[in-house]
Order: sequence, then C-alpha cells, then structure tokens
Amino acid sequence: MPPGRLPAAATAADRQQHQDILAWQGPGPDASAFGAIDRNVGMPVPSNRPVASLVAPHPEPAGITPVALPSMRPSLAPAESERTRIYSHRFRDAKPINFGHASPRALAVHGVDVSRWQGQIDWATLRRQGANFAYIKATDGGDHTDPMFMANWRGAKEAGMRRGAYHFFYWCRTAGEQADWFIRNVPRERDALPPVIDVEWNSDSACKIKMSRARVLEKMKVFLDKVERHYGKRPIIYTAPDFYRDNLEGELLNYPFWLRSVAAHPTKTYPGRKWLFWQYSGSGLSQGVEGKIDLNVFHGSADDWHDWMAER
Repeated sequence: MPPGRLPAAATAADRQQHQDILAWQGPGPDASAFGAIDRNVGMPVPSNRPVASLVAPHPEPAGITPVALPSMRPSLAPAESERTRIYSHRFRDAKPINFGHASPRALAVHGVDVSRWQGQIDWATLRRQGANFAYIKATDGGDHTDPMFMANWRGAKEAGMRRGAYHFFYWCRTAGEQADWFIRNVPRERDALPPVIDVEWNSDSACKIKMSRARVLEKMKVFLDKVERHYGKRPIIYTAPDFYRDNLEGELLNYPFWLRSVAAHPTKTYPGRKWLFWQYSGSGLSQGVEGKIDLNVFHGSADDWHDWMAER
C-alpha cells in the first residue's frame, strides 16, 4: 500500500469522479474534504506452520474427537479450473532483499495490493505474471473512496483473480462511521476475500492523534465487529512494525494478520505472531502495471489456498 496523499480539499473534477463512483449506490454524504492516506504494506515471511494454525484454534466440544478425513476436492470444470489456476510469480523487485532460506519465493500463492497510485492496470497480464489475488484500496476514514476502486474491483474479477477490499483506518473519525462508509462502498460478494482493516501510524495524515493502546483496540473492535456482521467473514488486520509494537503485540489473537515486513525476516519483526498474508516488498515490478507495486504472499501451499478459499 504505497504512501501517498490526496489533497485536503477535492477539486470539482475529483468530486464529480467521486459522485460517478458512488452513483450505483445512491447519494452519499458530502465528501468535500478527502483527507486520505495511502501507504506501502509488507508482511512476515511464512514459518513452516500450517494454515490452520494462523489464528488461535477453537476448542473441540467435550466428548467429540476430531476425525481426519481424506481430501475429497471435486474435479473442476474447465472454466472453473482456469479461474482457480495458480500462476507462478514472475515479479521483479527494484530493491530486492535476501530473506535467506525463508524466502517468499518458496511459497506458492503470490498476490498484490493496489490503489489509485497504480493507475490503469492490465489485470489479465498482471495475473499471468503471478498475481493470484489482489487487495484493492476501497476507502479511508469516513468520507473518502479510492477513485479507482470500482474499476479495479471489476477488472480483477474479470481476470479470474481472487480479490478483496481494504480500508485505511483514520484515527480522528469514529469507528462506527468508518465501518458504515466501507460497507456502503464495498459490495457484499460471496467470492470476495475477507475485508481488511489497515491500521498504522502515518506522519502524512492531517490527524496527529496518537492514542493509547486501550483506545486503539476499542476503536478497532467496533470496526471489526460491524464489518464482520455485514460481510459474514472475519476481517483481516493489516499493520506495520511500529504500530504493531505500540498496540497489537499479544492482542487480537483470534484474528488473521497481514504483516508488513520488507527489510527483515518476519519472525524478527513480529516474534511469535501467526500470520496469513505477508507483504514482502513495496518496490515490486510487473508487466500489466506501470511503476512499483506491493508484493504479497499467502502463508501455505496451493492446496492450503484452495482449502482456505473454500472455507470462505
């Protein structure tokens, strides 16, 4: 999620584009101030733990012994098989990092996250380059939508890519109105990835508040609970190292995490934290998109990915 800022006050053209984007869902609140933040995201290198261990397990009911069943994955029709195909990554990196034996390249399912800063994307080409999933910037705060969100949302799906939406949390707005804004702008689709809340400190923001850990967790829970009720999927938490140390270490253990770790092995950056997605680069290069793009990887094998998607 590359850093960037929108103007504090939108131009007339921006407002018209904003109205066009929201036209399908009816009139919305006045978005005369588009305070927005975009940033780069990264994630910890996967350990060798299975996907099932990424969040705290739920205890089995008393007296019930789990039974291991053989895999019974149904055969796929040609069209479905193509849509669920895993492409090997062919990305390059403007600033490559040597992560050692736990390189993200050893993992099977790579993806990207995007926002307006990537401009027009050739989604079919990007997918063939190895983007098997995409997280797309949808909203920040309580009154701003990414102007490329709906175009990216449709384009990724048409390319057969799994995609989800993320919200950049704004600490000067109430959590409830931010959840409402996200819900208003992101379609509820059965095949979408779980929604993401992006929580971090950002020096570019006009909001200079740095809250206590207790207040941060309280606001996050309001957003997480409301969004989960609406979409029927447990949201994923995306965060960066400094914010994690200040607020999330040892917290929210029953939520999946998407972790930014672009300079060191994630076990060093987030010791002891289980994770689902890892953003390992903010300087990726790929056909299908101009400029740099964030690169991410799923924690598991191709079969783990298909199983996780089936559970969604």
